[in-house]
Amino acid sequence: MRPKTHNSFNLKLFLMIVILAFFILFILRSTLSSSDQTSPPSPAFIPRSKSFPRTAKNSTCPPTCNKIPSSLAQALIHYSTSTITPQQTLKEISVTSRILDKKSPCNFLIFGLGHDSLMWHSLNHGGRTIFLEEDEAWIEQIKRRFPMLESYHVTYDSKVNQASDLMQVGKGPECTAISDPQYSMCQLALKGLPSEVYDMEWDLIMVDAPTGYYEEAPGRMSAIYTAGMMARNRQEGGGKTHVFVHDVNREVEDKFSREFLCEGYMKKQEGRLRHFVIPSHRDDLNKPFCPLLGNKT
Repeated sequence: MRPKTHNSFNLKLFLMIVILAFFILFILRSTLSSSDQTSPPSPAFIPRSKSFPRTAKNSTCPPTCNKIPSSLAQALIHYSTSTITPQQTLKEISVTSRILDKKSPCNFLIFGLGHDSLMWHSLNHGGRTIFLEEDEAWIEQIKRRFPMLESYHVTYDSKVNQASDLMQVGKGPECTAISDPQYSMCQLALKGLPSEVYDMEWDLIMVDAPTGYYEEAPGRMSAIYTAGMMARNRQEGGGKTHVFVHDVNREVEDKFSREFLCEGYMKKQEGRLRHFVIPSHRDDLNKPFCPLLGNKT
């Protein structure tokens, strides 16, 4: 999730267009709602002795009813002036933004905190977006700039060089049984996350952290596994969870997303981003951990 310091005019333009479109939609909705609620009385019922001055303000509409939310305003300013663009490409971002366009406001959990975090927070305006980050100093730096972002520090016990052993562990019965990750017996399950994370039913989950790019770095094995189990453990009738994994060009992200999010649940791959749609397994505990490849949901 940490940014790569490269310029991308096309990506910046895309971000501006998306946020502007969201703003215009917000204004239109507010205007229509306001007009419905404050329609003036029919002329037949207006006393002749009274008239409405041209400069009169709508007394039933507060001054801020059509005001752009501060998070959107800050996002517009930030991405129009910043020389640092998000790590994901325009096409990769588009995959998630299309789902957000349909689902927001919703519950969006993101493993990782970076320069694209303000964008995701803004695109899910009115919903709840939580970021999980391994670097406490980085959290403080981002909080000073964007205090409206809800982020929490997390610690990852496993490293990239343990991936092969954890892959075998994850195939055991304690890891394929459907359960709340907080109380799971599986070594891969993340059990030290904030209570806010376990208590929420997540509509979207993105895994773009921890670091994962060298052997001694914290790996994304547990984050990927836990995202999949949160989706499977969703309440009966709770719908499906959209899970996104970035950097699938790397071995850990590639193998663990295929194994624990399942190729049968994969909907799309765009560049280094994979999109999975995972249904709840709570209504049928005998449902296979992964569907047959010919039976994609």
